Amino acid sequence: MRAFFVRRVAFALVLVACASSAAFVLTRAAPGDVTTQLGAFPRPEEVAATRARFGLDRPVAAQWLAWAGRALRFDFGESFLYNRPVTGVLLPAALNTALLAAVALVVATAGGLAMGVVSGSRAGGVSAVIRAVSAVCVSLPPLLTSLIFVFLAARTGWLPAGGMTSAGAGDLTWGRWLLDVAWHVPLPALALALPIAATFERLQSQAMTEVVGEPFVRAARARGVSDLHLIWRHAWPVSLRPICAVLGVAIGALLSGSFVVEYVTTWPGLGRLMYEALRARDIYLVAGCAAMGSLFLACGTLVGDLLLAVVDPRVRDEARS
Repeated sequence: MRAFFVRRVAFALVLVACASSAAFVLTRAAPGDVTTQLGAFPRPEEVAATRARFGLDRPVAAQWLAWAGRALRFDFGESFLYNRPVTGVLLPAALNTALLAAVALVVATAGGLAMGVVSGSRAGGVSAVIRAVSAVCVSLPPLLTSLIFVFLAARTGWLPAGGMTSAGAGDLTWGRWLLDVAWHVPLPALALALPIAATFERLQSQAMTEVVGEPFVRAARARGVSDLHLIWRHAWPVSLRPICAVLGVAIGALLSGSFVVEYVTTWPGLGRLMYEALRARDIYLVAGCAAMGSLFLACGTLVGDLLLAVVDPRVRDEARS
């Protein structure tokens, strides 16, 4: 397992390096640069000073090498948009995105697995309704679900239509501030969670249907094991393999979907930050956002691989070999 873990960590590091470097080079190679944000008629000396400050007067390869050397020390450069070190801008946004993604993942996993166990272990009207709702949710992109939820929130007033906190939340105590954040989380979290939950339901339902027909399940039923104990103690743990196998992909989908959802719901996370950085052609901030997003994806893939190794002995046997 140690070798298995080391290989996965090495893959995660390579993924982060490739994603951030690709974002840096592509942003740098695209037409225009941050000097377009200096105004309609900037002075030539101001343009030259800005280009020198951010290394834009050097070749792409030389600028990337200098940036990569600093990035190894967790120094991602200075943001033109915020006039601050990129790390200081990234960390709050990354925490906000992590909070949103974690809540969405918990909701999607709990709801999707529970519904999948029900629809996969029994027949009837309830299972048919679950499958129908799942088919609708899996086809809805996060953009559409977030727009629907924002519209409903604006019309009903049940939840805030956007933002992470209310106006004036900075003057609240910690307890009231946390309650205010908790009141704003459900709308974007549900917009992210619904398609993932539907995917988990489809996978769990199919896996449960296959496992219920296995000989060890039939033997347990013949010994008089109750249906509830049979499903949750015998069949369900075995049926988790497909879910663990796609967990990393699901986390990646959460991150990619959160970029859209954060912009629609004005959630101050990496998605909105990346959009603002791209508009301003803030190369170092774009590369930092890409590095942080790929780090989240790599961690999710690593967690999924480790869970798969726990529930599937064949993965552990491959790791030992």
